[in-house]
Amino acid sequence: MSINDKEKDPAALKEEGNTLFKAGDTQGAVRCYTKALKLCDGQAESAVLYRNRSACYLKLEEYSKAEADATAALDNDPGDVKARFRRAQAFLKLARLDQAFLDAQRCAQLEPKNKAFQDLLRQLGAQIQQKSMQLKSTDARVQQMFSVLLDASAKDVDRQKAAQNLVVLSREDAGAERIFRNDGVKLIQKLLQSTQEEVVLSALRTLVGLCTGHQSRTMAIVNELGMGQLCAVMGSVASGVSLAACHLLQVMFEALTEGMKREIRGKDEAILPEPSMELRSMLHHLLEMLPAFEVSGPGRDGAINLLVKQVPRKSLKNPDNSLTLWVIDQGLKKILEVAGTVPELSEGPPLTDNSHMSCSVLLGKLYDDLKSDKERENFSKLCEEYVQQHFSQSGIGPKLRAIQTVSVLLQGPSEVGNRTLEMSGLIDAVISLCASGDITHQQVAVEAVIHAAGKAKRASFITANGVSLLKDLYKKSENDRIRVRALVGLCKLGSAGGTDFSMKQFAEGSTLKLAKQCRKWLCNESMPPASRRWSAEGLAYLTFDADVKEDLAEDKNALLAMCELAKSEDKTVLFAVGSTLVNCTNSYDVEKPDPQMVELAKYAKQHVPEEHPKDAPSYVEKRLKKLLEAGVVSALVCMVKQESPALTEACRECIARVFLALVDRQEDRGTVVAQGGGKALIPLASDNTDVGKIKAAQALAKIAITSNPEIAFPGERIYEVVRPLVSLLSLECTLLQNFEALMALTNLAGISERLRQKIIKEKAVPKIEGYMFEEHELVRASATECMCNLVLSTEVQKLYLATGTDRLKLLVLYSGEEDERLRRAAAGTLAMLTAEQPELCTRIPGTTTHWLEIMQALLLSEISDLRHRGVIIVQNMMRAEKGLAEMLVESEALEILSVLAKGGEGTPGAVSKAAQTCLDQAVGYGIIKTREGKESEP
Repeated sequence: MSINDKEKDPAALKEEGNTLFKAGDTQGAVRCYTKALKLCDGQAESAVLYRNRSACYLKLEEYSKAEADATAALDNDPGDVKARFRRAQAFLKLARLDQAFLDAQRCAQLEPKNKAFQDLLRQLGAQIQQKSMQLKSTDARVQQMFSVLLDASAKDVDRQKAAQNLVVLSREDAGAERIFRNDGVKLIQKLLQSTQEEVVLSALRTLVGLCTGHQSRTMAIVNELGMGQLCAVMGSVASGVSLAACHLLQVMFEALTEGMKREIRGKDEAILPEPSMELRSMLHHLLEMLPAFEVSGPGRDGAINLLVKQVPRKSLKNPDNSLTLWVIDQGLKKILEVAGTVPELSEGPPLTDNSHMSCSVLLGKLYDDLKSDKERENFSKLCEEYVQQHFSQSGIGPKLRAIQTVSVLLQGPSEVGNRTLEMSGLIDAVISLCASGDITHQQVAVEAVIHAAGKAKRASFITANGVSLLKDLYKKSENDRIRVRALVGLCKLGSAGGTDFSMKQFAEGSTLKLAKQCRKWLCNESMPPASRRWSAEGLAYLTFDADVKEDLAEDKNALLAMCELAKSEDKTVLFAVGSTLVNCTNSYDVEKPDPQMVELAKYAKQHVPEEHPKDAPSYVEKRLKKLLEAGVVSALVCMVKQESPALTEACRECIARVFLALVDRQEDRGTVVAQGGGKALIPLASDNTDVGKIKAAQALAKIAITSNPEIAFPGERIYEVVRPLVSLLSLECTLLQNFEALMALTNLAGISERLRQKIIKEKAVPKIEGYMFEEHELVRASATECMCNLVLSTEVQKLYLATGTDRLKLLVLYSGEEDERLRRAAAGTLAMLTAEQPELCTRIPGTTTHWLEIMQALLLSEISDLRHRGVIIVQNMMRAEKGLAEMLVESEALEILSVLAKGGEGTPGAVSKAAQTCLDQAVGYGIIKTREGKESEP
């Protein structure tokens, strides 16, 4: 049958699916069964296909799909006991014990003697009984806690303890359900009105437990408590309460959105309305919080943070950006109200130091989520109208609000900021306010100049006259708040040449003077945190200069101050610190120019970028040591933990780059791990820019190669490392990244079966097999070493058992290669495979006509490891089949084995023992005879 005919024949597709399933290719089997179902008309045939695909989904741990397919099979054939058994298994994994028990009971009635059915029935009976006892026990505990919390005469200590116990109980599935069923939400509503902060925190944390991963409970809680009350709690002056409420709302959003994505499971969830109405209501309340005067600064930041996380699309592949359009329509002016607030004027809602940066991030993300020029034009027009409305009003206050709004836009959607900056009279107003006698007016104007300096492409006045304007402010102002901002503007304009040594904007030594002043302000704890943050931002620009990097690395106090600033409440400093560290560690990407192109450029008298002598590797290495001594790792770890819009993807990429530079030297990796670097890298490898993900994954690989992974990534964390490592097995990554990922996966695969299963589940095996054909010797050998550890898993062994592939042939041929490392890995893999799957022994002679020569070469190798692997393969082959033993005995292998069996100098005991076992096996077959204690002969 031709391939085309086979693709149209459901019976042939079913048989191919069965073959693939037996060979361990479960995904391939699913594809075949799915194709067959599309072509199949008969009910009986469809029932079998659904049943078979259900078995595949069980193996793939996709239990909802397994249950759905088993149900479809039973719809077609209600008497299919195998389908009913598979549905019972799926129900068990989905924790739907009652339904699982009914199916298992029916199976046992149909086939009373089937041991598997009886075993499952007993297992379910025990679990249901245990769950019933737990529920009774939990009910009693819940009632006891409620009685203490409701008792007005109870001691505060007892009430706090009961509230904390409620939190612990809510984290258990059974406990959360009992709290919910016992009118717990009404009680929690009363607790939220308590004057005791600890009690309110406990109530919020209990709600987190009730909502986590549970759509129906979340919808009920949102409707019962009301978003108004939750937002009021988040707007609390107490920052701890505000953060806890923000976390609760984040959990609620996740429960509702994940619930919409998941397949409907169970009767209770099937009748639920879609939660989109609740989501819109929650977002509406968050937008209303933004301009409200009664909302605290931290509460407002929390609302902005939630909008950043929930509104824009997670992937641009998703065509639906209706939520973003709705937020722009309903709330853009409210966001701009916050953006334009000047805290010192006390004419707007209370802000924190992070509020303006958070607004910039939100506005930038909303703008980036727009799909068409029409949508972007509408966004720009709304912003321009808002700025124009305030700028055209009389009085200085509205004009300052307009300028402040432009500053925020320039830091977010800079194209929109540029357009608003070019509005008639706005730049002139900014320049004149720079000379104002009022510090607040000056500060707003100078910040606008700074943000415009790098972004305002068409604002020629600022780009042409910015340096002289800022120099005057820096030299003449008597206020450090103005001077530090003017200094940053100078730093920004002075760093235009980047790392190019020959393209410096300022006279020799000027950059170093500016950097020295930045370091001085950075170390001055008496200065306001915002001013110290500006000095860090100045260093972010100036450290493009290698002389500045060297001075900073030598200034221990400045390094310590910068690390402490990174751990502070001011989140706006994150990108400045990250950029400074990227510059100091030279972890930015530098394209090496082609030497021929350089010569041509010189000939044509064109500019050629030059590297500073102090950017040489030896200088970078010394700077890395200084940074490690200053505690930069703990600062980076704190930065990663920050829950703030200021921790943008660009900032995460900076942190990932720095971590990669810090773990480059093997001797520094232990320090990075000891200070929490390993833990911090895991989220950076999943939530980052594409480049940042690769950098973080490569840093994880370097740690996993030289450190004990179980110590570097303790507990469940080790399983989270697998996916980032597998992501490096891509053609888009460099060969070095491929090599390091393979080395790290080899270490992980050698630890436990569970880790091997995780690697298999991440679809790494086909990728590793691909690298076994790589031309580069080290990559090819490391891929084979990884496979050597993976074949300890039965699933991988089945791939080698499958007929019609050259997997086994490749291992046999590699066992005869000149590359010692490759031979050792291939022979080791063969030794394990032939021990676990004797059937493979009989296939070795069919792989290549040179198989005997290869085996003999292994036995004769001067490297004891290779000799040992060779003799184990021969031992496994001789045990597997008499015919193989005869072929080996008839060759020179017998003489070699006889010599090895005698042992002596240079032959390890394990080798001589295995060789003797081979000879004993031949004697047992009657192929050779012994001369009483002497050498065997044919």
